[in-house]
Amino acid sequence: MKITVVGASGMAGSRVVTEALVRGHHVTAVFRGDPPEAPHPDVDVVRGDATDIDHMRGVFAGTDAIVSATRPAPGAEDTVAATISALLDAAGGTRVLVIGGAGPLRSPSGGLVIDDPAFVPPEWRTIASASTTQLRACEAHPGDWVYLSPPAILEPGPRTGSYRRGTTTILTAADGSSRISAEDLAIAVVDELERPRREKHFTVGY
Repeated sequence: MKITVVGASGMAGSRVVTEALVRGHHVTAVFRGDPPEAPHPDVDVVRGDATDIDHMRGVFAGTDAIVSATRPAPGAEDTVAATISALLDAAGGTRVLVIGGAGPLRSPSGGLVIDDPAFVPPEWRTIASASTTQLRACEAHPGDWVYLSPPAILEPGPRTGSYRRGTTTILTAADGSSRISAEDLAIAVVDELERPRREKHFTVGY
């Protein structure tokens, strides 16, 4: 499979590149800044801005699936809707897996995760709100997309090879925590690309 990862320099995107390579896929890694040298013979590295529709159409030509792992810079959270809409326009019907945020998930206590301080402390609220806006922009777009909401805590860690998959309610462990390593999130991403399911919005966690 030919997979294009937009936001390949980030925590999630870089792990998706690695996981896809381990499974024998060819990857195009898209960097907003100057791209590094190709780290692997099955990686094409290109420079691209997700909002540059014409350029990204060329980048996406011939790809089988696209992963959007972009994240707004602090203070630029209001750009997420325009960014994902432009990327979906450029995809031209190719399936896009959007790695979003936990904000739009349902909380076990009722309501949305964004409104539950057990999962979203005040200092995270702005980015969590952006993920809710991002999902709404996807829902308003006619393209072929699927939205992955990570658990409340996503951070580098071990690749355990295991995870649980849910739909639109946040997954928690027995101790009430909600987390996954970026390495195991990448496994879930490539699993979905290889064996797509019907859900348009899903989550994963331990």
